[in-house]
Amino acid sequence: MFEMKDIIREGHPTLRQKAQEVDFPLSIEDAKLAHDLHEYVKNSQDSEMIERYDLRPGIGIAAPQVNVSKRIFALHLPDDGSKLSIVAINPKIISHSVEKTYISVGEGCLSVDRVIEGHVPRYARITAKGLYPDGSEFKLRLKGLAAIAFQHELDHLNGVMFFDRINKENPFAEIPDSVPYERN
Repeated sequence: MFEMKDIIREGHPTLRQKAQEVDFPLSIEDAKLAHDLHEYVKNSQDSEMIERYDLRPGIGIAAPQVNVSKRIFALHLPDDGSKLSIVAINPKIISHSVEKTYISVGEGCLSVDRVIEGHVPRYARITAKGLYPDGSEFKLRLKGLAAIAFQHELDHLNGVMFFDRINKENPFAEIPDSVPYERN
C-alpha cells in the first residue's frame, strides 16, 4: 500500500517526464502498481485509513507520482454524480468540448505541498479511452469533476503540473467559454 512517504513532490524530475506506454498483458509489477494506486485513492477517502496511515485525501493519483514513469493512473469519485472508480492504462482523450470549466476554489495535488491559487482551465466534457488492468478497452464520456480529474491525472502522464495551466499574470483571469465547476 502506498503512503504519503511514497509520493514524490514537485521539483522531482520524474514529474516532468512523459511517461512510457504500458505493455499487455501487464507484468506482475505493473498489475501491483495499478492495484496499489487504486487502493491509495480509495483509502485516502476513508477517515479511519487517513488517521491510521496519515494519508492526504485525493481523488486521483498517477504512476509518476510514486516515481514510476508509466502511463497508469487511478481515479475514485464515489460521491460524484459519475460514481467513477477506475484504473486507466494508456489513457487518452479522443474528443472534447469547446466549452471549458475550472474548479472555482482551484485544484490541489498530492505531489504539491503548498496552496497554489488560480483557475486551471479544463475541458468541460471529454470522451476518453484506454485500457483497464485486465486489458479490456474503455471509452468514457465524462463531465464535471470526473472530466477535470481525468485531465489532471492525464497531465501527470505528460509531465504537466496543474499550476502550469494557471495564467501567470492573472491567476483568476476569466476563462473564455467557461462555466466554473462548484464542488458541493
